[in-house]
Amino acid sequence: MIKAGSIIPEQRRGLRMATVAAAILLAAAFITDLRKQIIPNWLNLFFSGAGLLYHLAAGGWAGGLSAFEGMASGAGPLLLLYLFRGIGAGDVKLFGALGVWVGVIPVLQVLLYSILYAGLIGIVFVIVNKPLAKRMVTGAIALVVPGMNMSRQGWMAWASGGRTFPFMLAVLPGALTAWLYV
Repeated sequence: MIKAGSIIPEQRRGLRMATVAAAILLAAAFITDLRKQIIPNWLNLFFSGAGLLYHLAAGGWAGGLSAFEGMASGAGPLLLLYLFRGIGAGDVKLFGALGVWVGVIPVLQVLLYSILYAGLIGIVFVIVNKPLAKRMVTGAIALVVPGMNMSRQGWMAWASGGRTFPFMLAVLPGALTAWLYV
């Protein structure tokens, strides 16, 4: 990340604006995800559009290109998780909107820490929900043992009785870790 002391005052104002916008986006997404387990499209669209306009105004075409790179870096890696129903589409769009504001490296740092926190939450769920752990072990054995063919539906069935949790429970601490401790 850029050290605040190594940039000129105009850049520092821009860095603060992006940080405040990202914090508001994450706070709003956190609240809606906890209440309804959905991150509304209007929220992601608003912040993506506002971030793009901000970066175009502040940095011209280079700023706009940087915003698009951040969006692609945030949303791109999560598309695979979305395709395997690991997360919802709102989470993918959220990381795209976040990437517009903070850029490539910071959004990837938040993503990395969020996935680590989600893994910790998942471990807690497995420990607390013993039947889920049994289904996971059975599914893993079916993948490893020759002759036990499982379709995609069969593999995904192990999780159908398990619990889901709002990904924002992992994203918020992931963002705090990336921004405060890195």
